[in-house]
Amino acid sequence: MWKQLSETDRRITNWMASKGILLLRISVGLIFIWFGVLKFFPSLSPAETLASDTISLLTFGLISGETAMIILAAWETLIGLGLITGIMLRETLLLLFLQMAGTLSPLVLFPGLAFSIFPVVPTLEGQYIIKNLIIIAAGIVIGATVRGGRLTDEP
Repeated sequence: MWKQLSETDRRITNWMASKGILLLRISVGLIFIWFGVLKFFPSLSPAETLASDTISLLTFGLISGETAMIILAAWETLIGLGLITGIMLRETLLLLFLQMAGTLSPLVLFPGLAFSIFPVVPTLEGQYIIKNLIIIAAGIVIGATVRGGRLTDEP
């Protein structure tokens, strides 16, 4: 019985190693496309106000909220397409990491919006921002494969 369980575990682990990065790229890519496309339509994205306020502050008011949303929508959609297709993956990851830096900046720029008790009790907006740490980690894992690296099921 233990031998059969061990063989099943080996097969599952092998499948995870062979498909994990692809599934990670596709799932993160779908999130970027979904959230990016919402930003093309005013008032549909729950992050619209926070994102436009952040971009306006970071650009010293040079980019309006409407323009910021169009740029961000295109940027996020492009990241999603790049992750899903795997085309220009290095460039896609660069866009992802730059976007993540901007996404995390409200934690510093608007701590009153991000935390009800700074720095330990995030608001819903703060939680929305903090979850991006997972996307950053996913980008790092995906980035480890751009030169042909891969996961392995071998110890």
